[in-house]
Amino acid sequence: MIYLLTFDVEDWFHVLDHEATRNEEQWNRYPSRLKPGVEKILSLLDKHSVKATFFCLGWIARKYPEVIREIVRHGHSIGCHSDMHQLVYEQTETEFKNDLDRAIKSIEDIIGEKVRCYRAPGFSITDGTPWAFETLLHAGIEIDSSVFPARRAHGGYTSFPSGTPALITMKGMILKEFPVNIRSVFTRPLVFSGGGYFRLFPYPLIKKFSLETSYIMTYFHPRDFDPDQPVIPGLTMKRRFKSYYGIKGSLKKLDRWLSDFSFSDIDSANLLLNWDRVPQIEIGRSIKI
Repeated sequence: MIYLLTFDVEDWFHVLDHEATRNEEQWNRYPSRLKPGVEKILSLLDKHSVKATFFCLGWIARKYPEVIREIVRHGHSIGCHSDMHQLVYEQTETEFKNDLDRAIKSIEDIIGEKVRCYRAPGFSITDGTPWAFETLLHAGIEIDSSVFPARRAHGGYTSFPSGTPALITMKGMILKEFPVNIRSVFTRPLVFSGGGYFRLFPYPLIKKFSLETSYIMTYFHPRDFDPDQPVIPGLTMKRRFKSYYGIKGSLKKLDRWLSDFSFSDIDSANLLLNWDRVPQIEIGRSIKI
């Protein structure tokens, strides 16, 4: 069994693909709720004596370095979640590289060790941006968790042939991939292990799905457990539902999940997994102009 616990360290206003939250100038207009949100998560993880991987924005590392230090103090591992929380497929290769380099430097300056793990905002490495994997490898990233092997609002990597750990090979280099897990329901791919999906499904169904799989990749955010956060202005009804439904009971739901199942961070799983037995996937290269 490989059940992985991960959190994306971003504030409540880091909503992707929305006109009111696209850049730093807009973010600075909103009050931060990051510190109490992260403290709530750390307290729950301490209760269950479980370690997790926290994917941090470089912007957060520079603005709130004490939050990153507190996560490390509690014994959790740190990964990179980009610098400025932009979708990969909306960037050129150069823009992506510069964003990645700045984020890694900002995070490494705080934690004092090499950043080895990465997750793209919105799982936005897609079929059209395989060059992103090569950029990660050249930047020293060894483990990725950016693949969402099904269609979603921000694209998804629909041609990726594995919903379990795999080795991505590219130009003689190897990247270890921990994708999001998917489940087939009436031949349709279904996700239950993070974000709005986790908040939407009742716990008995989540528990049933968990008992029936040997691999789970969770992905949560502090805002998933913050019922008192303001509502982002200008969201459509559909987007508002997806962003806020089920928040009130989500922390209790996660508490039950951590009681019923054993989760670990990505670093621990990487050491325990027999990588010689996972699928090897050769990725070609396309150029984004």
